[in-house]
Amino acid sequence: MEKNPEFLKKKYNLHNTEEVKKASERTQKTKEEKVSQKPQEQIQNYLDRFNEILQREDTDKKQRGIDAFKKISHDKFVIKPENIPYRAFELEQDIAEQQGHGRPEITQEFKERKIDEIIGTQEKSLDRWTDYLSSEDAMYPDWIKYWAFRSMLEMGKFNKGKEKFEKRTKDTVAPFPPLNPRALAQVSDLMQKKAKKEDLEIEDEEFQKLLQTENFAKIYAYVLKNLPEFSEKGLENIEGEWVKYEQGSDHMPLVESLEGYPLEWCTAGEDVAKTQLEGGDFYVYYSKDSEGNNKIPRLAIRMNGKNEIGEIRGIEKDQNIDQYIQPVLDEKLEEFGSEGEAYKTKSADMKRMTEITQKYRDGQELTREDLRFVYEVDKPIEGFGYGKDPRIKEVIDDRDIRSDLVFVLDVQPEEISLTREEALSGNIKFHYGDLDLSGLNSAEGLKLPETVNGYLDLSGLTSAEGVKLPETVNGDLYLRSLTSAEGLKLPEILNGDLDLRGLTSAEGLKLPETVNGDLDLRGLTSAEGLKLPETVNGGLYLGGLTSAEGLKLPETLNGYLDLSGLTSAEGLELPETVNGYLYLNGLTSAEGLKLPETVNGYLNLNGLTSAEGLKLPETVNGDLYLNNLTSAEKEKLRQKYPQHANKIL
Repeated sequence: MEKNPEFLKKKYNLHNTEEVKKASERTQKTKEEKVSQKPQEQIQNYLDRFNEILQREDTDKKQRGIDAFKKISHDKFVIKPENIPYRAFELEQDIAEQQGHGRPEITQEFKERKIDEIIGTQEKSLDRWTDYLSSEDAMYPDWIKYWAFRSMLEMGKFNKGKEKFEKRTKDTVAPFPPLNPRALAQVSDLMQKKAKKEDLEIEDEEFQKLLQTENFAKIYAYVLKNLPEFSEKGLENIEGEWVKYEQGSDHMPLVESLEGYPLEWCTAGEDVAKTQLEGGDFYVYYSKDSEGNNKIPRLAIRMNGKNEIGEIRGIEKDQNIDQYIQPVLDEKLEEFGSEGEAYKTKSADMKRMTEITQKYRDGQELTREDLRFVYEVDKPIEGFGYGKDPRIKEVIDDRDIRSDLVFVLDVQPEEISLTREEALSGNIKFHYGDLDLSGLNSAEGLKLPETVNGYLDLSGLTSAEGVKLPETVNGDLYLRSLTSAEGLKLPEILNGDLDLRGLTSAEGLKLPETVNGDLDLRGLTSAEGLKLPETVNGGLYLGGLTSAEGLKLPETLNGYLDLSGLTSAEGLELPETVNGYLYLNGLTSAEGLKLPETVNGYLNLNGLTSAEGLKLPETVNGDLYLNNLTSAEKEKLRQKYPQHANKIL
């Protein structure tokens, strides 16, 4: 096989490294032969020593050598617990909150579980490279293997937006890059031709320039994103099949089916996949590859239990779905009945966004209705990813926003605001974007727009006196410093979170009929005078309540419920279903406690000191926290509720 130590000499100055010098010493000691001091021969000797391990006829000895190499790699390159940034734990909170489950407390147990998951995922992703490059299938020259492996160690997460790998640092929590043998083989072939000065036959000038850099991360990223199945033409092919992975089943077939693809799905990690399958069924849609096999992952549906959709993810940036696969998803949602209906709005929004994006890319004029939709005038565009659909920015980026909004809303240019200064100038009918006024502590002279098409942050206001809020806020509304609702008139339409955590009394508080996000009223210690919305499509924070007297909860609660301050269940009437976490960790007794039939998150009853009278829900799709019960009481509950046996902590 072709040797090219000169490449590694020039690229890494490898002959001067300690590892190469030690390899020479070991060769001289074991073989009693002197290794030439020529740089190229020093490097080749170093590579040959690896080959000796991999080419051992004794399979046990060969495996021991590979295992030893893995251990060294883990110790040297996998993130250390002390380097895991706190933001990694907060991100777990963000994800749980975005899914409507509330923000789980960052306990030591929570941190340890996340640390184990991060480290385990990195080790396994690193081992995939080791196993493949040491296998008989990896018929690459030694110098290519070294170049690829060493480069891979410096590569972080694949950034779908920028179409490149981020730089790995000591606090990178992402796994090592996906191993795609097909992409790696293409990179190897091209680099070997380049080394031999053969004609590469590449028409793409950008790729020609990339090859000259000899930067593996950039070349591999380019090849990976241009694999036929992920090209524009490849994505048009949506023929394929859904595969269902049953709750509690072996997670490895799911993990293995995702290997080698540039996905942002955390399910590609073994520990995450295992946890997710413990929590519910998992569906993946695979479209056909170039050989006609259903292998290309395009859609994922994670279930909470058997019946509730937890999340839907696609392969685009921020896990949004690609523009071609929508019909496949629509057809699948029909199978989920009312649960699928809840996702129809998102599906319709994504279909509409696809139509508008295609018109934009084809150079067609966008209609008033198109622009009204893409500027989110009537409501936010709902997608299946964690962030905004990147196509919104693509369509709007080169447009004159003010002119578009004048056309859409039939108003004067001076009645549109795009900046904070314009928004506060008075007589503004529509503000496009977020409006951060968190620095204001007085409403004196404050004139707000009629509509704010983003979030409105008035978290510094301590009094509502003189405040005239917009009629519509198409984002979150922060009023967290208000201690009294006197004089407060909230918007009729609120399409985000409502933060009123500072209120100590519900007197005079009139809430909207629907809050399409979280409602934070954690400062209330009494429910007296509190009339909650009929529908809360996010979480409900009422952790400050010490008594349920007078509390009437919404009929529909599509997120978590925090009642962690209650010390007694007297008068507490819970909804039949809570579609998120349920915090009741202040209760010390189960007397009078009637829990929902279904909790689609975890149930925290850590305050209970006895299981007497405790009747658990039929369905809990998360863990059951009962830390203060004795081991004997927990065991009795496991026997009484075998469906929850593995969840009782």
